[in-house]
Amino acid sequence: MAQQHLEPTDPTARAVTGDALAGYLRAQATEFLRALRLHRETGTASTAEESVDAARALRRSARRISGSLHTFRPLLESDWSEEIRPELAWLSGTLGLEHAYEARLERLLLALHRLSGSTALPSQATSEGAAAERGNLTVGAAKAGALLDRQLTLARTRAHSTALQALGSSRFHAVADKVAVLASEVPLTAAAPGTDLRPPAAAAEERLTDAITALPLVTAGHPYNAEALVHGLSPDPSPHPQDGPWHQVRLLLRLHRYAREVLLAGEDAPVDVRLLAAGQALNRHRDASEAAAAAASAARTPRIAPATAYALGVLHADQRHEVEAARFAFQQAWQKQPLGAV
Repeated sequence: MAQQHLEPTDPTARAVTGDALAGYLRAQATEFLRALRLHRETGTASTAEESVDAARALRRSARRISGSLHTFRPLLESDWSEEIRPELAWLSGTLGLEHAYEARLERLLLALHRLSGSTALPSQATSEGAAAERGNLTVGAAKAGALLDRQLTLARTRAHSTALQALGSSRFHAVADKVAVLASEVPLTAAAPGTDLRPPAAAAEERLTDAITALPLVTAGHPYNAEALVHGLSPDPSPHPQDGPWHQVRLLLRLHRYAREVLLAGEDAPVDVRLLAAGQALNRHRDASEAAAAAASAARTPRIAPATAYALGVLHADQRHEVEAARFAFQQAWQKQPLGAV
């Protein structure tokens, strides 16, 4: 796919220097500290919703700081930048696990409910055969749901404990101290205040478009991609081989969005609905991919009943089809005219 260049009407076409990067990083560091203070003030008396909101705000700021340090690293002191970036990634990943397991369980249980409902599954079999097939799914769905509930609730509980331990660790306090310093003093290089930020931001966009060009978007246009099911229930627990490039595009799209935020800091610019829709499609892709992997993992549980294994297999196939639908939605979103194009 051809590179989408910034047009003269694009708000990011104006000159922006390292001073804007410093302002953006200070603002994100301030948001991080505000979320941390909220988390500490609510403490054990906080509701589940308040705790989730505080953790989400911490992750949001940590991702933006880390992403900006990655994209604009030539403008920052290298030792400091390379030291804090992996720590911010560790923090964001640790805090996100509990919510991820909760959302994955909800997604899978809703899918099981839908698949075992009154609407018959598509089948070329006779009506009696179709009824028997749906009956087997209904019988196994309850046990499959219970198995997934046990496995993912246990994983969520462990992730919650890990997050609490992380927030009380010396490692986290070291990260928080560095972010507190960042809120008042950004370690830019001597030349950074007068350096144009558009070239590194354009490089981030180019890495994204190159990665998208390498995606099998033609395959994603087909509603049933048989290759997406081949490895699903195999004994090999490694990630699905088709998903890696798409996950990478999701990360690159996020870096591109953050770079645009830096360039547009302080500007009353409209939301780029193209990037927003593409990001939402890739988030759905990630969620469906991980849900399918969880169903496949549960199907490998020793000594489960055949009806349970059957229900998990149907659930896995359903989620892999959701993966394909998300890829198609991304394709449709990305091929729309970008913001600012003439």
